[in-house]
Amino acid sequence: MRKKIKTKIELSPDFVYNSAIVTKFINYIMKSGKKSVAQKIMYDALEELKKASKDNNPILILDMAMKNVSPIVEVRSRRIGGANYQVPREIKTDRRTALAIRWFLEASLKKKGKPMAKRLADEFLLASKNEGAAVKKKENIHKMAEANKAFAHFAW
Repeated sequence: MRKKIKTKIELSPDFVYNSAIVTKFINYIMKSGKKSVAQKIMYDALEELKKASKDNNPILILDMAMKNVSPIVEVRSRRIGGANYQVPREIKTDRRTALAIRWFLEASLKKKGKPMAKRLADEFLLASKNEGAAVKKKENIHKMAEANKAFAHFAW
C-alpha cells in the first residue's frame, strides 16, 4: 500500500513584519504552547537588530543570516553490502530553512548570561557577517559532505 501524500500547511505571515520566516521562528521558539512568550522573544530580537543596523529593516539582516546558515548538502547514512556509507545528498528548501532555524536556536541557547532575545539577535548579526556558531555548523556539514564525495554514486 502506498503512503499518503503529505499535505503541506502554509503558514500565514506574522502581523508585524509580514514575513513567513518570522512566523516559523516563533513556532520553533514556542515551548508548551506559549506563543505570546515566543513572539516577545522574536520581536525583541528583531528590535535589537534594528538598533544594531544602519537601515531600519531587520528582515534584510534575517534573510542574509538565513542565506548564510542554510546548508546545501548533507550526509545521510546508507547501508550497502554490510557497510555504512555517509552519502552526500542535496537538501530541499523546506529542510534547509528548518535546519537553519534549528541551528540558530541551538547556538543562541548555548550562550548564557543574556536574555534570549539578545542572544538570538547576536547570532543573527554574526550569521549575516558569515561568522558565529550556526555558520560553523553549516561549514562542518559541508566539509563532511565534501570528504565523502567519493560515495556520491550511492545516492539514488
